[in-house]
Amino acid sequence: MKIGNICSSIIVTGLLCTANSLAMEKSHWGYTGQISPEHWGKLDARFAACSSGKNQSPINLTAMIEGELAPITINYKAEANEILNNGHTIQVNCKTGSSISVSGRTFELKQFHFHSPSENTIEGQSFPLEAHFVHADKDGNFAVIAVMYKEGKENAELDKAWAYMPANADEQSSLPVSIDANLLLPQNQDYYRFNGSLTTPPCTEGVWWFVMKSSNTVSKDQIEKFTNAMRHPNNRPVQPVNARMILQ
Repeated sequence: MKIGNICSSIIVTGLLCTANSLAMEKSHWGYTGQISPEHWGKLDARFAACSSGKNQSPINLTAMIEGELAPITINYKAEANEILNNGHTIQVNCKTGSSISVSGRTFELKQFHFHSPSENTIEGQSFPLEAHFVHADKDGNFAVIAVMYKEGKENAELDKAWAYMPANADEQSSLPVSIDANLLLPQNQDYYRFNGSLTTPPCTEGVWWFVMKSSNTVSKDQIEKFTNAMRHPNNRPVQPVNARMILQ
């Protein structure tokens, strides 16, 4: 799957912008009714992995195994410059130049977006908001950093984006001030690691997931502004772990 430098308003999945996204738009999916997650695998043949995949995301992270995990080298610049409401999430698109490196591989930051309530859970605990920082390497492989947010102190950097949040689906806005993704990450960047998938159709597997152990805070008003824009929860239910290992 090919990803452009900046995803445009044709983005229809929560995790990525692909060359066939206009085609994907013809197969409408969502979070309620007959197009809700339990039906995704039957909506389109290209979505088959949503029901038949064995390494699907999100998951409940539990029974973690101690491992020697390489640190993530994060090289984010304040280059986020567009925010959109695609009807499935609120997403902030990024210019080229931000990346992460882990285990000898480099992934470029493409965008970050949000889910409420959280999609992944940790030892059964759900959070009111979860951010996914979506990266791709030169071969189109994906890596996602997930950050959980608890209700508490307002997040000043998030507020810069929320000030321009489109209230309606299929709307987008330019950001007159850049958003520094570094400030949306927790200071302690220890993480859990597992192999998973996109959490939206086509539910493609082979995604490297890094779920931060530490959480950040957002205010009640910031959570409510997001949920009001979405008009419904936008979390896929947790999927079976099957034979996967969750490392820490």
